[in-house]
Amino acid sequence: MQQTIFNQQQDVELVSREMVYKSFTQIDVVKLKHRLFAGGMSPIIQRELVIKPEAIGVFIYDPNLDAVLLIEQFRVGALSHPNPWQLEIVAGLVDGHGESLEDVAKREVLEEAGVELSRLEKVMTFLLSPGGSNEKFTLFVGQADLRQAGGVFGLPEEGEDIKVSIVSATDFVDLLAKNSMLWNAPLLIAGQWFALNKTLLQSKWQNC
Repeated sequence: MQQTIFNQQQDVELVSREMVYKSFTQIDVVKLKHRLFAGGMSPIIQRELVIKPEAIGVFIYDPNLDAVLLIEQFRVGALSHPNPWQLEIVAGLVDGHGESLEDVAKREVLEEAGVELSRLEKVMTFLLSPGGSNEKFTLFVGQADLRQAGGVFGLPEEGEDIKVSIVSATDFVDLLAKNSMLWNAPLLIAGQWFALNKTLLQSKWQNC
């Protein structure tokens, strides 16, 4: 499959852009035209765009224990879901103060899970919800000693109440296949990547 390549400057005509809300997130109302696959330009369309800082996530794996670390916390976006407490990977926003993505990842792992990483490798970068948000997410896989891991972590001043659980890799992959408790997109993406790469990852990291 060959993807169509458009040029943003030549193929998107920005008519107007107005910021209508700004707090933890920002919302812009954008009016634009864009190039059509059949040729020519679209009529003016309006979209609401949610502006968010770049985010990172870390899937934490202990190859010697053959176990993974999951966190659980309340999420307002899951209020309509039967259980608003979501299983997730450690994640956080880049604050724009000059930290590298790797430094943000290590800090968030310590704050949210109480463990230190001995290895950190980038997996991929993707857009979380490009239909209405610009949020970019970089996924890492990290190695940690999980023998003593567990408990409740997070920053109270940020309203965080985060439970840490350790799950065997086999049980996690089974849970992923059943898809009965996993509703968080970064966790699902990380989990599917892990299921495909677990053997290679374990052989590379084990006893290191």
